[in-house]
Amino acid sequence: MNRKSFLLGAMALTLTVSTPVLAQMAPAIDQPVTITFYNYNLSASNNGADATRQMIADFMAANPNVTVEGVPYSGTDGSRIQADMAAGLPVDLVQTVFSDLDFAVENFGAQALEDITTHSELATHLEGMHPNGTQLGVLNGKTYGLAYTFSTPVLFYNADLFAAAGLDPNNPPQTWEQVKEAALAIESATAAEGFTAGVAGIGSGGSDWMLQGVIRSNNGEVISRDRTTLNFAQPEAIEAVKMLRDMYDAGALENYDFAGALEGMSAGKLGMYLQTSALQGALVAGAKDNYDLRATTMPRFGDKPTRPNNSGSALTIHTADPLKQRAAWELMKFLTSEHGYTIITSEIGYLPLRPAIVDDPAYLKDWIAEHPLVQPNLEQLDRLEPWDPLPGPNYRQIMKTMMDGMEMAIFGGADVEATLADAQANAQALMP
Repeated sequence: MNRKSFLLGAMALTLTVSTPVLAQMAPAIDQPVTITFYNYNLSASNNGADATRQMIADFMAANPNVTVEGVPYSGTDGSRIQADMAAGLPVDLVQTVFSDLDFAVENFGAQALEDITTHSELATHLEGMHPNGTQLGVLNGKTYGLAYTFSTPVLFYNADLFAAAGLDPNNPPQTWEQVKEAALAIESATAAEGFTAGVAGIGSGGSDWMLQGVIRSNNGEVISRDRTTLNFAQPEAIEAVKMLRDMYDAGALENYDFAGALEGMSAGKLGMYLQTSALQGALVAGAKDNYDLRATTMPRFGDKPTRPNNSGSALTIHTADPLKQRAAWELMKFLTSEHGYTIITSEIGYLPLRPAIVDDPAYLKDWIAEHPLVQPNLEQLDRLEPWDPLPGPNYRQIMKTMMDGMEMAIFGGADVEATLADAQANAQALMP
């Protein structure tokens, strides 16, 4: 056992965390076992709660020796997991936000799948998964998580507002300059606002997942590849942020909070919204009998190809008990199977990590035909790059320092270069 001291939010705790157990998990579930599944989709406010409960019920029906206790928690705050581990409560399987992966490994005892299962069993389960997706949960060369509910940034747009503004709804914007032009046209010709995105400020919810993809698409990066140096004040990143600042200053980019943007887009009062594809269900419901909702890929910088990264979560195993590890692994395999991803895509709104089910009538083929809005998301899977988790015990403070700087640079009227340089210096001081 080893003791780890860390800071999360304003609370400092010292936990005793089991070092990774290299012995393999139990070969079978030959006796009754109960595991906990910490899952943020189970929270009352999440539209994936019913689908998640159904998948858990289906798994237990197929595995009568396993009882799964679902534990709702907030994906934006790991304090529930932290407190339960400090109290000695079992934390067996977790739906871990990708930005928390490094912290989960270093402080919550997340187990590398290569260490607890056989190479052949792991390889068999990964067969048929998109390689870009399987890399999302790899850290330091080992697979600590399997992509579970994840998505890419999709540009939703109101085709009726496009037509009213003299724009061609069949040729939506593909570059940031085209987004700016379309937004200003909508603002000028209609009573609606032009465009918003969850890149920074109040609309981002404090998360850098979309910002990372935007900066990367201009060939910049938030953090170096060896994960030791923050780079969000480097020239490529500054150029990307200046583009967003220019859009805001021109009146083409609105600084809505998340709820306001979702409400505006659903009500037909917003022309374009760049956000997670997981909002598809909510936006479709709002647009029904109201306006023609469509979607396209995230905008690019000139001729540079976009390099979208994912939002969402991975499944991570935390228990060191061999029997519980086996039960957690079997549940993980069930949730990331063809059946699991069919439910995750059709009922929750995230990407299927198994591309073959998109064309399989036994799974998603008919649903995909009836829901064309998912196509940009599927297309971007081939260019998907991982959401880089920030390292160390202060990772949330590092992200907040960066995002506060981004908010001031884009929406606050501050000098972009000086603001980001100052934020980067302050955030770098928090790095491990």
